[in-house]
Amino acid sequence: MMAFLLQLFITLLAWRGSDAFVAPSRPSPNCMPRSRELTVCNSQATAGIEESKQLLLRAATTKEENPSDVLEALESIERDCRSRFKEDPAKFSEDILNNISGDWRLIFTTGTKEQQERRGGRINYFSPKAVQSFRADTTPKQIENGIYVGDFPLVKFSGDWEWNERVRKLEFDFDKIQLLGLISINLGRKEVAQIGSASGLGSKNNEKLAAEGKKAFFTWISADDNIATARGGGGGLALWKRVENDPE
Repeated sequence: MMAFLLQLFITLLAWRGSDAFVAPSRPSPNCMPRSRELTVCNSQATAGIEESKQLLLRAATTKEENPSDVLEALESIERDCRSRFKEDPAKFSEDILNNISGDWRLIFTTGTKEQQERRGGRINYFSPKAVQSFRADTTPKQIENGIYVGDFPLVKFSGDWEWNERVRKLEFDFDKIQLLGLISINLGRKEVAQIGSASGLGSKNNEKLAAEGKKAFFTWISADDNIATARGGGGGLALWKRVENDPE
């Protein structure tokens, strides 16, 4: 039972790994590089981003949007994020940090690049109830990952995290695991990496990173009152929904 729970939960940790791959942005064919059309182009881009945000909100609420459309919307939001981050990095990072505290349910994940290759490129919604909690108002900042049946926690990992505003990176470590709300076990970084590698759900590179003393991380894309998005170290994109806005 314990081995099964650990294997299930390790999917949330499996993004540690190689550098994230981000598809290059392609200019719209309708937007010609002439100054008199810049306003039109910017207006079209803004409308497109808003449509992507609304699609992600619907996906987080219903889980009925086409997974390919969800992935496209995530990539669109990420491209917009990178552009706006260049304009004012400190302000952008501060806005994310101010919104990140709370409990977030994992709705959709592409998994790592290795996982995508094993599944033939398929991506879909995340079926188990997985909730990730961030506390930015504590010292040190706290993180918790849990797999639930209803409101009952099957397994929870806890640890701390640091925020690197220069690159929008949230770096974290887990040092404790709790099973069925009863048994608490101290956990090391290398153990997490080894469990993931042995189960086939994590990346082999996880063990290398752990051996080098490096932390797992998310490069944050967005966070607001309803949804959050990020890319993990292994290249996977994820969509969360704020738990207080989750009817389940």
